[in-house]
Parts: sequence; C-alpha cells; structure tokens
Amino acid sequence: MGSGALYPGGAELRLTTRASPNCGPRRDGATPDIVVIHYTAMTSAQAAAETLCNTETEVSAHYLIAEDGEVISLVPEALRAWHAGAGAWGCVTDVNSRSIGIELANTGFAPFAAAQMDVLTALLRGIKARWDIRPERVIGHSDMAPGRKIDPGVRFDWRRLAVEGLSVWPSSSAGAHSSEEGPQGADDARFAALMAAFGYTATTDHALLLKSFRMRFRPRHIGPCDTVDLAMITDLVNRFPVDVNAAVA
Repeated sequence: MGSGALYPGGAELRLTTRASPNCGPRRDGATPDIVVIHYTAMTSAQAAAETLCNTETEVSAHYLIAEDGEVISLVPEALRAWHAGAGAWGCVTDVNSRSIGIELANTGFAPFAAAQMDVLTALLRGIKARWDIRPERVIGHSDMAPGRKIDPGVRFDWRRLAVEGLSVWPSSSAGAHSSEEGPQGADDARFAALMAAFGYTATTDHALLLKSFRMRFRPRHIGPCDTVDLAMITDLVNRFPVDVNAAVA
C-alpha cells in the first residue's frame, strides 16, 4: 500500500493507493464516459477495501472514499474495474467497460459525511476533466440496475452534485404547475418511455422505474406515477437525452 497526492481539477486530495487484482482491460477499446456512484454497505472503509481487493469476491472499483475523506485508489482509470455488474444505461450494456466506479464507505442507512462529499466533488471534477464526461452520465448504481441495486440510496445528495455541475437535476419549474392528481394508466407507459430516453433502459417494469426515479429525484414521495413525475422526467429528457454522441456498446 502506498500513499501520495492526487490533483483532480486542481484540488489536492489525500490519496492512498492499494492495487486491486480484480480488473482488466476495457473491452473493444472502450474509454470511460460514465461514472457510477455506489455505497459499500459495510461497516468501515478498511473492510470494504479488503473485499474490493479479494480475488474471491470478484468485485472492485476505481476509487473508495472513506468517511473522513481519504481516497483509496484501487484500479487505474484506464482499466476496467468490476463494480457495475448486470444492467444498462442508454445504449451501454457493458457498463464496466464504459465507466469509472466510485465506492463511498457507508452502511446505506447513515448520512454521507461532509468530508466524504467534499472529496467526491473534487474527485469528480478531475475525472470529468480527464475523460470529458458529461454531468448527465454521472449516475447511481440504482439507475443502471433498477431493482437489483439501491445505492447510493435516498440519503445521497444528488442536488449538490447538480448545483456544482457534476450531475443533473430537474429544473426548478418542472412540475411546479402540475397537479398531483390525474389519469394514471396512460401515464405509466409515457413515463416508461421518457425514462428510457433519459437512460433507464435496464428494465421496462413500471414500478421499478418509478421507484428508481423517486429514489434519486423525489425521495420522500409515494403513490402512483403523477403529473409531477412526468413533468420532471420530461424536463430531464428535453435537456439531457441519454445517447447524444455516445457509441453503442
């Protein structure tokens, strides 16, 4: 294990390098154009590092960020880490070959530490600059694998990333004049089509799509798909259609 400094986007980070054997070349000459954010669902960053470096687990990520802001570099960005598993985002089905994976040390039930979020934003700025990754392609594990994964979960601050230009959020006017009431049957099909246009192509299950969308964009809302959901996803699709300038994989 070695230590050093990382300077993504001009920010100095406390970096530890611990090489994980769970990696390989990106397939078909792919380069990363997606970032997938996870939580570890483990009790400590060190426990997570052990798992991510264990050949028997066959899982890894490019980075692990501890609660205190330490960044553990596990797999070089140019290589394919094994963090995404089955799923899709837009036309991309081999997400591992097209993504950089970031694990946040968190049990899944606790708020994300301020130091951890500060470091994540600095790290994302550097990744974005190095690989020219668009903010709408910074996603959660739950986005590309609805129903199979729920991380980074409802406590993750997606709005903060969007404010800093590192992810996306519906505009403040989206849904502002929409009624919570309205016909539901046709809305489900329309919502599913809009979700696919934004990137949610791993499932066509309406319930899973709505759950995944709300987990990220309306975490405290329950009930059937409504006009606010439709207005918000319509706004996102109009501004951030998923496969603009993206190669099929």
